[in-house]
Amino acid sequence: MKAVNAAVAAMAARLEREGRFGATRACLQHGSVTVYAHCLRVACTACALARALHLRVDENALIRGALLHDYFLYDWHEKDASHRLHGFTHPATALRNAGEDWSLSPIEKEIISKHMFPLTPLPPTCREAWLVCLADKLCAAGETCGGLREKLAVLCLKTA
Repeated sequence: MKAVNAAVAAMAARLEREGRFGATRACLQHGSVTVYAHCLRVACTACALARALHLRVDENALIRGALLHDYFLYDWHEKDASHRLHGFTHPATALRNAGEDWSLSPIEKEIISKHMFPLTPLPPTCREAWLVCLADKLCAAGETCGGLREKLAVLCLKTA
């Protein structure tokens, strides 16, 4: 897994140099986890799933697509009418933003646009997009429940 982590870190650094990926460090995703950290976790998890399942994938496209899957570049927690349907609309925003900053492969476009299935109606059609879709849900659940565990622990300490 060290090789995967290194590949993900190298790609993230490249995306920061070439585009606006560094802006994801300033936006929260789930609890106290930034969009940047979430995207790194999703990329590493998707690669781990591919390896565990012995799937042949385009690992470069898998990593790049996973890193850019939430490239919407705003804080969806802010009270703003345009964020109301974030879960349904942010894949299209992320795809548009990524397309402004880089030339994307068909697999990368598929990953970004379909990672929210079934909230978005069309299912992924390639292995890489399915892996990111699953990894995103696994990471989001862990990040959300992790934050919930922290809040419950603090609440329990206050009431004890």
